[in-house]
Amino acid sequence: MTEKRFSPSCDNNREPILAVLKEALSGHTRLLEIGSGTGQHAAYFAPALPHILWQTSDLAHNHSSIDAWLAELTIGNVRSPLHFHIGVDEWPCNDVDSVYTANTTHIMQPHEAQIMMQLVAQNLSSGGIFCQYGPFTVNGEFTSASNQSFNQHLLNEGCGGIRDIAELQKWASGLVLAEQHSMPANNMMLIWRKP
Repeated sequence: MTEKRFSPSCDNNREPILAVLKEALSGHTRLLEIGSGTGQHAAYFAPALPHILWQTSDLAHNHSSIDAWLAELTIGNVRSPLHFHIGVDEWPCNDVDSVYTANTTHIMQPHEAQIMMQLVAQNLSSGGIFCQYGPFTVNGEFTSASNQSFNQHLLNEGCGGIRDIAELQKWASGLVLAEQHSMPANNMMLIWRKP
């Protein structure tokens, strides 16, 4: 039985995210999404970005939901998910000029987040772009009290917690943090570029 899951937050944040992606990805054609989750983002963004070949990826238990969302699309620029477990699997997709991930960095353990930043930096083509969405701390400070509470919840659940932008910059050798967009619900979109 196909499991099509729904995340309210995906619906709530998709419009502001898409507005940033449309501008950031205007000159790019091949994208890997790390952590496609329910599949809602890919199903919404890919039709709005027809110049992008959107490759989904996630752990195996999320694939049925992603495929269920993609099955409803009438366009052919989005692909069924590849299995990709950061820190376990090799980089799954050669020749991508863009990477997108949303709400994954704070779920990962710190060493996994570090590996993700390094893998993106190593495998993104020259001139490539990495769009990273979620909550982050700035100079060790939370951007809101709600993010601080959320971070404690994440740690209690066994997740790695919210990462600091400076920490990510240290890990992402070879990438330049070109833009930081403030987003709804105390999130940010970080735009990394590979010279």
